[in-house]
Amino acid sequence: MATRLYENPIFLEHNTPEGHPERADRLRSLNIALEHPNFARLERIEAKQANEDVVTLAHPEEHLFAVMRQIPEEEDRINQIESDTYASQKSLQVALTAIGGAIAAVDDVMTGKADNAFVAGRPPGHHAEKSKAMGFCLFNTVAIAARHVQKTYGVERVAIVDWDVHHGNGTQDIFWDDPSVLFCSTHQMPLYPGTGAKDETGKHRNIVNAPLSPNVGSDHFREAFKSRVLPALNDFSPDFILISAGFDAHHRDPLAQINLVGEDFDWATGRLLEVADRFAHNRVVSLLEGGYDLEGLAESAGLHILRLMKG
Repeated sequence: MATRLYENPIFLEHNTPEGHPERADRLRSLNIALEHPNFARLERIEAKQANEDVVTLAHPEEHLFAVMRQIPEEEDRINQIESDTYASQKSLQVALTAIGGAIAAVDDVMTGKADNAFVAGRPPGHHAEKSKAMGFCLFNTVAIAARHVQKTYGVERVAIVDWDVHHGNGTQDIFWDDPSVLFCSTHQMPLYPGTGAKDETGKHRNIVNAPLSPNVGSDHFREAFKSRVLPALNDFSPDFILISAGFDAHHRDPLAQINLVGEDFDWATGRLLEVADRFAHNRVVSLLEGGYDLEGLAESAGLHILRLMKG
C-alpha cells in the first residue's frame, strides 16, 4: 500500500475571471513540485466524476439545482454566483470530479487499497454552506466525504481538521448540530468570512475553533494546535480523519497575514497521523482547499504529501 493522490486534467477547466486568486495555475504549480524524485512512490489516480445526487449527502437538492442553473452554456462565459464565486461551462463537472476524487479516496483508504490519500482538486469546498455557494466554493466536498464514510461504512465518529487560513464556515454550518462529526479549525481572525470565534462550539460542543491573530507565525499556530485541536481529537477518538488542507496561512500568501512556513504543515500532518494511529486505524484523507501563492502552495502541499507518504 501507499499514499494515493487523486487528480484529473479537468480540474484546470473551472474558469474564473482574470486575476482571480483561485485559478488553474495553482494545480499546475503543485504538479511541477510533484515531478521531484521524492514523489516517485506516490500513486497517482485519475479522479472520476461523481453522480449529481451525491451532493445531497451534505446539501439540499435545491442547492444542487441552484448551482446547476448558474452553469453557462457558452464556452467563454463566466457567471458570477456570489461576490467572489464563479461558474464556467465545465464548473459542475469539475466540482463533481473533485467530489468523486474525495469519495474514491475514502473508499480506497477504508478498503485498504491505500494507506492514506490526498485529493488535488478544485474548486475548494469548505466555505459552501448547506444552501449557499460562497468563498470560491460550490459544494462542500469535505462534508460530502464525511457523510459518505458514515453512510457507506458505518463509521461512527469522523473528525475534520481545517487549517486553511480562512474559517471553514460551510463545514461548521453543515455539522453544527451533529455530534458524530468533530470540526476543528485554525484560521486567522478577523478575516473572511468573519466566523470562527472560540465561543462558536456547536450544539453538542463538537465545533472547536482556534482563531489566530494577524501577523503571528509558527509558534502561535503550533500552540493552538497543541492546546485546542489535539486535545479535542483525543477526547473525541475519531474513527476517520479528514483534512481540509488549505495552504494560505503560508507567509507568502496574498490573502491573509499568517506567517507559516512549509515545515509547519509537515508538523501538523505528523500530529494528525499520530492521532490516526491511536484511534482511526491510520485512516486519513486530505483535500486541497486554499493556497494562492503558487510557490507557497507548491512547497507546503509538497511537504504535506511527503509526510503522508512517510505515514
